[in-house]
Amino acid sequence: MRRVVLVTGSTSGIGEATALRFASAGDQVVFNSVHSVEAGERLASSTPDALYVQGDISRSEDCERLIREVVARCGQLNVLVNNAGITRKIAHKDLATANVEVWREIFEVNVFGTWNLCVAAMEELRKTNGVIVNVSSIAGLRATGSSIPYATSKAAVNHMTALLAKAVGPEVRVNAVAPGLIDTPWTADWDIERNFVTADVADVIFLLASTPYVTGQVVTVDGGLSTAT
Repeated sequence: MRRVVLVTGSTSGIGEATALRFASAGDQVVFNSVHSVEAGERLASSTPDALYVQGDISRSEDCERLIREVVARCGQLNVLVNNAGITRKIAHKDLATANVEVWREIFEVNVFGTWNLCVAAMEELRKTNGVIVNVSSIAGLRATGSSIPYATSKAAVNHMTALLAKAVGPEVRVNAVAPGLIDTPWTADWDIERNFVTADVADVIFLLASTPYVTGQVVTVDGGLSTAT
């Protein structure tokens, strides 16, 4: 069955790879970003039956408009991939720099934006027995990450995933992926490996969206590196 798939933050990186993975399976993909409009329109024009919708998920009105436009132009929504997110690189010991304003900035997108889009999409996803896949991070599972506010935001996404799956199932399934390539002096130049991680994350997202018997799970995708550090 051909699905309509909305991938937020999908003009680069994991989001782009994920959108193209669904498109390669014959699904209709909706690209999204806040700022990179030209890149989004270019991707949509070069991908069969795809479209691009600009929107900032940190704004509740944008979340509602995004869903309305997807349904108006595609007729339905089957899969929502919450990939859009932000971070700030702050040493964990630098408590002063990780001030409340930084926490608010990160949580507005990573947590509140993800939640608002899930809520905005829920009515349409219930109609199609749809799926939500949240893109988290191993920073939400272990004491690592680019900053404490970022890692905490991803931990919130992980718990949100489990709670939401319980609340809206069985009509709608909700899962998450936790990607990660551990940043150490030994992995600083691992560009090829990062590309493999991105492709693998996209494959796992596709699998979670396509496997009816999995919900409420957070799947780590990091090549096992988190078990060795």
